[in-house]
Amino acid sequence: MAEVDVRVEGAVGRITLNRPDALNALNRPMMDAIDGALVRWAGDAAVCMVIIDAIGDRSFCAGGDINELYHRTKAGDLAFSRKFWRDEYRMNARINSYPKPYVAVMDGITMGGGVGLSAHGSHRIVTERSMVAMPECGIGLIPDVGGTFLLGHAPGRLGEFLGLTGARMAADDAIHAGFADVYVPSETMPDLIEALVDEADVRPIERFAERPPEGKLVAQREVIDVLFAGEDLRAIAASVDAAGSSDWLEKVNQALARACPLSMHAALSMIRAARGMTTLEEALVQEYRYTWRSLEEGEFMEGIRAAVIDKDREPRWAKPGIGDVTAADVEAMLSSLGDNELTF
Repeated sequence: MAEVDVRVEGAVGRITLNRPDALNALNRPMMDAIDGALVRWAGDAAVCMVIIDAIGDRSFCAGGDINELYHRTKAGDLAFSRKFWRDEYRMNARINSYPKPYVAVMDGITMGGGVGLSAHGSHRIVTERSMVAMPECGIGLIPDVGGTFLLGHAPGRLGEFLGLTGARMAADDAIHAGFADVYVPSETMPDLIEALVDEADVRPIERFAERPPEGKLVAQREVIDVLFAGEDLRAIAASVDAAGSSDWLEKVNQALARACPLSMHAALSMIRAARGMTTLEEALVQEYRYTWRSLEEGEFMEGIRAAVIDKDREPRWAKPGIGDVTAADVEAMLSSLGDNELTF
């Protein structure tokens, strides 16, 4: 089987990611196969809905294949990564406005590019194995694939919290934050998919949905809404630092200390800007400005080196402190790309 299995079963378009040894990380051939199928099926009256899932019980999709992006960029091919992101963001927008039901089975790790493949769909299902996150600030990037739009429209200050810390959401948390819709236990998922295909209708989702195990975000909402309401990143970091001592606060402090300061400053600005946006495309345009520049002007390459290539987990950021980043630095990353702006 190919790295992504695209087929039609009855009246249902099926997309199954099949790269389990790489946690189903999304590469260029996989993306082309998925987007090509979506384009074909959108105008095919014989296909009434789409289901996307994955092989393996560990991961739906852990994100884009950043290893590939790193090596192509190191070889001087910046155009490869920029075209990858451009086409990926266009696919994210296509999923968001898809004319037919788009059912995403977010079973297992669902991060970064995996969120882009699933959380913009019309019917988003999580299981007890789901682990949903936008951890890009930790590798010198920003929550992209429409992540700033999702985070900007999360309740309270959850968007700021999740985007800056990369915190992982279980099923209940993902539903509460607006990244998913319903919970279905993994053991009954095969029966649900069979019913969806047999009936060629989304009604079986309601029959199979259950109340998810209680998550953590609801209980933490009050303190998150206070700590992450600060005027800027410096204020947020100071609030967290002064909030007292607990295991949870210590983890939040550590996350803010580890992540890339430039990425966090930019992400905070973008998430708050996205809160006032009405379309996903607006946020994707904003995100593309950052990712396009990240290869040369940002910290992405160093973040990938530390996390994936050398795996020393000790990134040497050019601007290592939250106080080292200026408003001008953020503006430089987010200003218009002119002729290179993302279009749809």
